[in-house]
Order: sequence, then C-alpha cells, then structure tokens
Amino acid sequence: MADLIDPSDFESLCKKIPEWEIEDNNKLLRLFEFDEFNEAIDFVNNVAEIAEEAQHHPDIDIRYCAVTLTLTTHDLGGLTKADFDVARRIDNLFD
Repeated sequence: MADLIDPSDFESLCKKIPEWEIEDNNKLLRLFEFDEFNEAIDFVNNVAEIAEEAQHHPDIDIRYCAVTLTLTTHDLGGLTKADFDVARRIDNLFD
C-alpha cells in the first residue's frame, strides 16, 4: 500500500501540477471549463480511461460545461504519489 505524503512536500510536488489546489491537506482539486457540454463529457470519459489504467479514481462533479475533479487516496485519508501522478496525466489531456 502507498504511503501518505508529508504536507511539507506538497509545495515541491505542486510545481508539476500548478493548476491543482490542495484542499484540507488531503485532497487535490481542479476545475476544468469547456465551451460545450459534450466537450466536458468527452473529457470525463478520457479521465475515466486514465483512472481505470491507474486503478486510482477521482471524484467527478459535472456542472454543464464545468468539471471538478478531486483526487485523494480514500483508504488512507490523504494524498499519495498516485494522486499526483494521476493529476499530472489528467493535465496532459487538458493542456
């Protein structure tokens, strides 16, 4: 099982995913905005493929053309390397 990342390491890890925010010292959060609803859904489907491959699934909130993703390692109640790795892969989809 993965180890929780010490909060003192968050700043250096976040440099690789600057659009993500850390919430409550245990979640990564990012809002993605699209011009059309179908673009948002296509994005979510692509995120699902990454999540399945990584076996690490974000919480997904879809509000018309806005998608909010939240990553955390639920079993441990905090952030692990897997959260930052999946966030970086998701960023590659969007950028």
